[in-house]
Amino acid sequence: METQRIIKVYEERDRYEKGRELYFGYEDLSHFTRLQSRYRATFSVLKSNGFNPLTQRRILDVGCGDGRMLRQFLQWGAQPRNLAGIDLRRDPVDYALTINPNVDIRCDSATEMPWGDRSFDLVFQNTVFSSILDADTRKQVASEMLRVLKPGGSIVWYDFWLNPSNKQTRGIRPKEIRKLFPGCRFEFHKITLAPPIGRFLVPISCSLATLLEGLRILNTHYLVMITPNQTAKDMR
Repeated sequence: METQRIIKVYEERDRYEKGRELYFGYEDLSHFTRLQSRYRATFSVLKSNGFNPLTQRRILDVGCGDGRMLRQFLQWGAQPRNLAGIDLRRDPVDYALTINPNVDIRCDSATEMPWGDRSFDLVFQNTVFSSILDADTRKQVASEMLRVLKPGGSIVWYDFWLNPSNKQTRGIRPKEIRKLFPGCRFEFHKITLAPPIGRFLVPISCSLATLLEGLRILNTHYLVMITPNQTAKDMR
C-alpha cells in the first residue's frame, strides 16, 4: 500500500539522519538559505495574487510534517483557528500539536481528507507529490485538494521536477501538474538552486548562490499557483 511505503521511507530517512549532518534542519546553512528563499518566493506569490493579509484566510497544509509551514503562516498574520494540516506520520503530528495545540492538525491520509467541501481559501503542498510513486494515489490527493478548496481559492504547489539521486521519489513536471488539476489556471515559478550545488556553494558565498538561483537554469523546483476556473454556478 502506497501510504505504508511512504511512512516506511520517511522512518528510514529519519534513522539515517539521526546523529549525522542534517540536510533538512536549521543546523545546515544551505537548507536554511534554501528555506528562506522559498518563503520569500511564496510570500511574493501570495501577495501578487491578492491573498495578503492572511488574517481571515483558511489555510490547509497537506503533508504538514511537524508544522513548520503552518508556523510560518502564523508569522505572516494567519490566525491559529484558521489553520489546518494533515500528515501520515504520527510523530511529526504529535510534535506539531505540542507546539501549536490550537491548530487543527490531523494524522491521516490526504486521499480522504476529513474536512468538508469548500473549506479552505488556500491549500498548500510542499514536496508531497514527488514522494508519491503511485499514479492513482497522486490523482486522489489532487482531487481532494480541489474538493476542499473554496471558490476563488488557490492551491500553492512547491515540488521538484528533477531529483535523479533518490529512487523513492520522482520529479513532477508541468505537464503532469496540469493533468492532476484539470480546469485550472497555472502560474509557474522555477525556484530553488539544486540542493547539491547549494550545499557546496552556500558555505563559500551565500551571495553567489543567490545570484545563481536568480538565473534559474540550475533550479530544481517549481512554485505554482493553481487556481480553478470559476463557473457561473461557483460565482453565485
